[in-house]
Amino acid sequence: MQVNDCITVGVDKVFKALADETRRYLLDRLREENGQTLGELCARLGMTRQSATQHLAVLEAANLITTVRRGREKLHYLNPVPLHEVQQRWIERFEQPRLRGLDAIKRQAEAAMKPDFVYVTYIRSTPEKVWEALTDADLTATYWAHRNVSDWQVGSAWAHRRADGSDVDDVVGEVLVSDPPNKLVTTWRDPADDSWTSTVTYLVQSYGGTVRLTVTHEGLDAPARAQVAHGWPAVLSNLKSLLETGGALPMPPWEMPVG
Repeated sequence: MQVNDCITVGVDKVFKALADETRRYLLDRLREENGQTLGELCARLGMTRQSATQHLAVLEAANLITTVRRGREKLHYLNPVPLHEVQQRWIERFEQPRLRGLDAIKRQAEAAMKPDFVYVTYIRSTPEKVWEALTDADLTATYWAHRNVSDWQVGSAWAHRRADGSDVDDVVGEVLVSDPPNKLVTTWRDPADDSWTSTVTYLVQSYGGTVRLTVTHEGLDAPARAQVAHGWPAVLSNLKSLLETGGALPMPPWEMPVG
């Protein structure tokens, strides 16, 4: 095999690895915090260890990640060298100054519209059952300690109501999009303060015999984002457990920040 053929094979593996959304998400997580274990990455993805291992193997074969053993654990590190080689081959010599300017403009635009929080989990279920779990008041009470109450029609009100018997609404809002079992979009606001409203989008997609549930929470300030970064994973992990095993952990009433 000639040198150019070897380079082409390497580039093919890089592009194949980057073609998958989940693998790009794994690289993003390592860019944020390098040196994570398989368990840490699985916790962020809501994915089984077997599935995550398969994705990481593709990334490692493309040389986009490297691994280091620490005792019985394997630490995963982002390796940007293959991406740098692609940049050098097609970009650096020709368009770098102009692209830097365009990239600066793009980053400014994205900063203004970038979702505040995104969480992805994979559930062994069907889109219909996931939709029911998101919208059925009794089911939400099981894994969330709140009843999500609405008729789920576009323009209707909805309430995130405590299931402890107090019937206190911690969040209220409006249904913006209702496309069962694919997509639900709702606004969120404090019942006592309508000066700030955030938006939550649930995207339910079939994915290789499972369901990929993506939750995007937009319009949060910094303290609220920090809070939902801990709250959403707990809630969605409990939802996953309920649908896959039939049981969920007891959850204390949690006041979801709205903005």
